[in-house]
Amino acid sequence: MARPTKYIFVTGGVLSGLGKGITAASIANTLKARGFSVNIQKCDPYLNVDAGTLNPREHGECFVTKDGAETDLDLGHYERFIDQELTQASSLMSGRVLRKVIEDERAGKYEGQSVQIVPHVMNAIQDYIREAGEGYDVHIVEIGGTVGDLESQSFLEAIREFGLKIGLDNCLYVHVVYMPYLGASNEVKTKPAQNAVRDLRGMGIAPDILVARSEKPAPVSIRHKLGLFCGVGDDSIALLPNAPSIYSVPLTLEETGISSVICKKLGLEERTANMSAWKEMVTRATTPQDRLVRVGVVAKYLDNLDTYMSVFEALRAAAWANKTGITIDWIDAETLTTEAAFQKALDGIDGIVVPGGFGTRGIEGKILAAQYALKHKMPYLGICLGLQMAVIGAARNGGLDKATTAEVDAESAQLLIDTMEGQAGKENTGGTMRLGDYPCEIAPESLAAKVYGSTSIVERHRHRYECSNQYRDQYEAWGIKPVGLSPDGRLVEMIEAINHPFFMASQFHPEFKSRPNRAHPMFSGFIASLLQK
Repeated sequence: MARPTKYIFVTGGVLSGLGKGITAASIANTLKARGFSVNIQKCDPYLNVDAGTLNPREHGECFVTKDGAETDLDLGHYERFIDQELTQASSLMSGRVLRKVIEDERAGKYEGQSVQIVPHVMNAIQDYIREAGEGYDVHIVEIGGTVGDLESQSFLEAIREFGLKIGLDNCLYVHVVYMPYLGASNEVKTKPAQNAVRDLRGMGIAPDILVARSEKPAPVSIRHKLGLFCGVGDDSIALLPNAPSIYSVPLTLEETGISSVICKKLGLEERTANMSAWKEMVTRATTPQDRLVRVGVVAKYLDNLDTYMSVFEALRAAAWANKTGITIDWIDAETLTTEAAFQKALDGIDGIVVPGGFGTRGIEGKILAAQYALKHKMPYLGICLGLQMAVIGAARNGGLDKATTAEVDAESAQLLIDTMEGQAGKENTGGTMRLGDYPCEIAPESLAAKVYGSTSIVERHRHRYECSNQYRDQYEAWGIKPVGLSPDGRLVEMIEAINHPFFMASQFHPEFKSRPNRAHPMFSGFIASLLQK
């Protein structure tokens, strides 16, 4: 008889941005290193159905799973930390839960009952959690938001009830709290953490594990004070000061012994964690290198460092794989109005990355970046919108001065990038794009084939517009060529420049499949080209 799935619920107190996602991913990492099968899920209180319509300037990037779910960026952390491809089941937002309950009510599934938060919404949340955990040794659930937020109460009540239903010996609660440092008295203070635990207890949940975050290392003795006032054993408290790299956190957690405490509390077999490969990667990530490359990211969302999280992590992983340091500079696409302005912005830059994005703002700056890279043989990596702008830039270099995209002018006579077949009229709705995994066939003699070491690949997509086939036969005259196509040959998936050291762009998002200990081929090839300049 299969043993029941064990559940770990990760909540946060005091303030947002503490690193609940990194904590949850790190716990998953240490348990996988012990040989357990692990799944992980994010429950977000937003009333959105998914993260596809959230503003990246406020919420950071939208991460896409292999089955096309548009999710919170924490799923990117999850995949990178456990090297496991997740699915839609790992992302749950309040809007999706409420829509399901209302659809069931309309379909008569409640047989005339009054539909209420308790039990119907609670049961729906618990069903999603249970289904996501089926077949795994351990299922980790991160609850978004902060304890005390009105919008998070449904999820907190759901996991409280869930623990009672499956038995408290089959689940545990991890609470991430914050301890501020007061410079005037040179102290790390525990009162906000104590209050956060009190808030959680007020919701009927007693934490089994405390993860105490701080800007500076706290004295070990503070564990006893926290334990005394929070009702948690000293050995169940992990002190986590800021780390030199987020990938150091699993190692720090392992050193605290928390993973062993988790196994003991859940009745899991105590095993030795094999973290040697992870340690080697962290060593590469934190060791200064003799070489350094500077990459300019031509971006339009500059308000939030998390907007291009997966792109930045993929660049760093590629740098570590090539044994070089890396500096990533923002270049505001809106300010790039002339080649002279771009030349000034590129001072000291070794290569350009043009990442994905939506809308017309900054479009001309991204086109100019592609034109410049083509003319001056500067290494260029284009992602999604970066491919579309590269095609337009090449066309303009080749004399097609009015070349543009339907995103800017759908009535243009020189429309190189157009709406996907069947998607006309749906431009402003969620979930109508090409999303998730799609295969791509690469030309055998291309640079892409050399970089990948294969001519058949599968990559993740998130876009609405495609390259118009009406102009494909003119690509080579413009100095580029389509080297990656959909298996039926209808869709351009990758392009390269002719006689260029490294100019490669993809319609897909390769950053979503990069791992810190296994750099993605496109990013690794791009960084390698910078070292050959």
